[in-house]
Amino acid sequence: AALRRAVELEVNFIDTADSYGPEVSETLIAEALYPYPDDLVIATKGGLLRPGPGQWEPDGRPEHLREVCEGSLRRLRLDQIPLYQFHRPDPNVPIAESIGTLLELKNEGKIRHIGVSNFSEVQLREAAAITPVVSVQNRYNVGDRSSDSMVDLCDQEQRVFIPWAPIQDTERNVGAEVAADRLNVPVRQIVLAWLLARSPQILPIPGSGSAEHVEANVAAAGLKLNPDETDAVSKGGL
Repeated sequence: AALRRAVELEVNFIDTADSYGPEVSETLIAEALYPYPDDLVIATKGGLLRPGPGQWEPDGRPEHLREVCEGSLRRLRLDQIPLYQFHRPDPNVPIAESIGTLLELKNEGKIRHIGVSNFSEVQLREAAAITPVVSVQNRYNVGDRSSDSMVDLCDQEQRVFIPWAPIQDTERNVGAEVAADRLNVPVRQIVLAWLLARSPQILPIPGSGSAEHVEANVAAAGLKLNPDETDAVSKGGL
């Protein structure tokens, strides 16, 4: 119901990964939405294992990335994945080998665009020297600004920045609470509006578990914070 409601509300970008479940999220997306609307972009990721609850282990080996990309194609019922993201660098595998494999898959027509996730600027430069990288997905929200410089870099280079955990770390943000009271909306809508105001390159991906939650998240796109409120939310999150 959440997936179908998102499409009804003209959401045309859905982010997932083979490790979500694992494999559950991709299967649900296909079951709920296939055949897909022409303008729907499904972005998935590979390179992170989910061996158990709360456990995440990187695996950037070329053979693994090829295997999981093929699995994502099957589960999503796609001939080509619009955006395939390397989920996390593997300290045991050179980035060039992992990204090189994604480039091979792109040349084979199995993925259209390549993105990266949980990357530093140095790692991004290394990847971008091998193939165009259209997006970066790092943790970023009002309480976690560790990727501030990455957002600025994406601004400068016209690269999409996809903040994960966009509505977390909002506790005791007085600026967000005051703005929420003025507009009579939940705080999570304020922090999403703040992200959208932070940069035109930002594409938030708030997790949504119900149709009602989807509606609340989408409504944030219609909010307009005034400059003082934007500044207050920024200061309240530091």
